[in-house]
Amino acid sequence: MRFTSDIIKRLPKAELHCHLDGSIRLDTLLNLALEQSIELPSNDKKMLESIITIGNNIVTLEEYLKRFDMILSILQIPDALTIIAYELAMDSWEDGVRYLEVRYCPKLHVEDGMTLSDTVEAVKLGLKQAEKECGIITGIIICSLRNMPFSHSLELSKLAVKYKDNGVVGFDLAGIEENFPAKKHKEAFYLILNNNINTTIHAGEAFGPTSIHQAIHICGAHRIGHGTRVYEDVDLLNYINNHRIPLEICLTSNIHTKTVSSMSKHPFKYYIDERIRVTLNTDNRLISNTSLSKEYEIAINNFNLNENEIRTIIINGFKSAFLSHNKRRELIRQVADELESEFNFTRHLII
Repeated sequence: MRFTSDIIKRLPKAELHCHLDGSIRLDTLLNLALEQSIELPSNDKKMLESIITIGNNIVTLEEYLKRFDMILSILQIPDALTIIAYELAMDSWEDGVRYLEVRYCPKLHVEDGMTLSDTVEAVKLGLKQAEKECGIITGIIICSLRNMPFSHSLELSKLAVKYKDNGVVGFDLAGIEENFPAKKHKEAFYLILNNNINTTIHAGEAFGPTSIHQAIHICGAHRIGHGTRVYEDVDLLNYINNHRIPLEICLTSNIHTKTVSSMSKHPFKYYIDERIRVTLNTDNRLISNTSLSKEYEIAINNFNLNENEIRTIIINGFKSAFLSHNKRRELIRQVADELESEFNFTRHLII
């Protein structure tokens, strides 16, 4: 099969690593700023796009994260969160995404009086509206940040417990890795794990395998966000493989943040060859100017993926979803049937 852009867009996909604030529509950013009388660096769409998106530039992770400050200024009211959650889910559905996990840090949205619970309710409302309109399945991942006080992480973990099975499907730790080790937040993860909540942790993005080791062995991560540098520790890589710990790969973002120097240097294909459970994700649709279909197209074109490898990556996304086992099985079966009947994929044993 020749995987054209149209076919790739139509393929059923799962998106597991997508930041809500980094995936806002540019027009919505401008409109919300106007409605709230918030001054942006520019009211010209093209100029603002050049400021906020990375484009062909290569930046540090710190520079990448600074772009969120501008976006967060307009996301301090419930309606704004509801709108962008709804639009992200609808945009994802149009991009062939059938299952979407949206992650965000509630602590970053309380400057104007919203409570942490208010933020969750607002995001839930937007996602539910989209689910009713198009049928996309969604879940929220509550995010803490490595550079936040440890007490904040504990507070956010309690929020995740409160909304367990009520919109929230997991807990995450994001942000700058160097000098902000995950183990400092282990009390929050102790609460998460003891309440049987799924967890994913950003690790191995801009720091080495030590960060991934902490995420798994100290904080109990069930998935790893990025995990780009785990190849540097073969023993740890084997552990991840043996325990089927998924890696949430974000190709374009990894280039933008200098995690890898070029696409040809990315270990993605090596992980596939080693049968690591890799998934493809966007990270931040606006800031990296991407979509999940674009990420698949980049992977297919740069790593010469064959039909079986593409199918495996697609199924990996659904197998790694923070859903109940029975719901995952049902969804995987539906997707496998569709790949076979609608796209003529050869059926293989799903391991």
